[in-house]
Amino acid sequence: MVLTTVADSGDSVNCTFGSRYLRSPPPKFKLGEQSIPKDAAYQIIHDELMLDGTPRLNLASFVTTWMEPECDNLIMASLNKNYVDMDEYPVTTELQNRCVNMIARLFHAPIGDQEAAVGVGTVGSSEAIMLAGLAFKRKWQQRRKSQGKPYDKPNIVTGANVQVCWEKFARYFEVELKEVKLSEGFYVMDPVKAVELVDENTICVAAILGSTLTGEFEDVKLLNELLSKKNEETGWDTPIHVDAASGGFIAPFLYPDLEWDFRLPLVKSINVSGHKYGLVYPGVGWVVWRSNQDLPEELVFHINYLGSDQPTFTLNFSKGSSQIIAQYYQFIRLGFEGYKNVMENCRENARVLREGIEKMGRFDVVSKDVGVPLVAFTLKDSSKHTVFEISENLRRFGWIVPAYTMPPDAQHIAVLRVVIREDFSRSLAERLISDIDKVLKEVEALPIRVSLAEVKARVEDSGRVRKHVKKSEREIEEEVTTYWRRLVDGKRTGAC
Repeated sequence: MVLTTVADSGDSVNCTFGSRYLRSPPPKFKLGEQSIPKDAAYQIIHDELMLDGTPRLNLASFVTTWMEPECDNLIMASLNKNYVDMDEYPVTTELQNRCVNMIARLFHAPIGDQEAAVGVGTVGSSEAIMLAGLAFKRKWQQRRKSQGKPYDKPNIVTGANVQVCWEKFARYFEVELKEVKLSEGFYVMDPVKAVELVDENTICVAAILGSTLTGEFEDVKLLNELLSKKNEETGWDTPIHVDAASGGFIAPFLYPDLEWDFRLPLVKSINVSGHKYGLVYPGVGWVVWRSNQDLPEELVFHINYLGSDQPTFTLNFSKGSSQIIAQYYQFIRLGFEGYKNVMENCRENARVLREGIEKMGRFDVVSKDVGVPLVAFTLKDSSKHTVFEISENLRRFGWIVPAYTMPPDAQHIAVLRVVIREDFSRSLAERLISDIDKVLKEVEALPIRVSLAEVKARVEDSGRVRKHVKKSEREIEEEVTTYWRRLVDGKRTGAC
């Protein structure tokens, strides 16, 4: 129990829970009239935060939830350093530059031993994608201007499975987003369909190395081959960006022969999240370019009012230094061997979980063996109960397992997804399997929340009334899934 001094009381000490500071609700939407002791403020916030979920049991997130104590100490020691003050904190700047060079070489950037890589640390992959997209847009505009052609309608080609940050980039910077729709059983971008969507206004094609939905790697090598052929036929110069937010720190260690990076000539930039499988707390991301020619100099700002000349290419100005320092710690602490060991362990734990789920006989696993170590699975029969009910009931055991529907045109498929991180051990995997089995037995014993036949009948009847035609089975299944989703009363946890 916390003890705190009460300044205006005759007592020297008071129990926080018995003091006047907890007799009335703390302010929520405006500043309080008076100060309160630090211990009381701490206790109030600490107690409320107990209602948050446990980060290590949050299996929805790809984000790192555990680091070694030594790295925690480095983070705490650098919390008060503003990274943008490069002249004041030159060592931190040097550590960032070392990280950029390590990542660029890990991704086979064509640079010599004495050459400096081109890249920057960001708050996360969202900012990294914005920066890469801006570079592509500006390069495309420059080329169109030099050719005397219109440059007001840029577009970018992606799969419908991209993370929402790509939609943000398109909307914020006025770029049309052309999405390759998905299909049942194929939940990543089809390179053939992607290249078909490319036109003279396409600033780049974005490939995903580690889909958020299923963890699958898209075929960047095939995309490079098809796009190279189209560029030759049309005279265009459409490049590729690889969004390796999740897979960038996995593929080099588990699948070193997989060609997805700068070994492919059309890949001009790559982003990766340090706070995912880079094994650093949020938030830090990285974006690297193939060469100086791929980052327009006009996008780089030079400032000197903090000291010496400082080039900067970021969306925000101030940011913390601690995550960059933590990333460098992980690089020198683990090295190639250490990262490989961590990723192999994650893959093995994913295998244990996948096999345990398959043995239940109630699920179809839709994730692939090659990709991000996660398990995405769907119910074979959702006529009585759904994945949303399973997700909801797993929270009683402390697990946060997201349930969500696929993007168009596979939105009638609803799945559960478990992300395997470094701190998700084999024993936890076995415990999760046991708890999923318990939940299945429990929901089967419950009454059906609504009859599937009844829902189908309602949907069909509404179709006849409105359209005088019978709806297809797929349309009915999509509406049934939507109906089930609403039954969890807003407790759905989406893909992240």
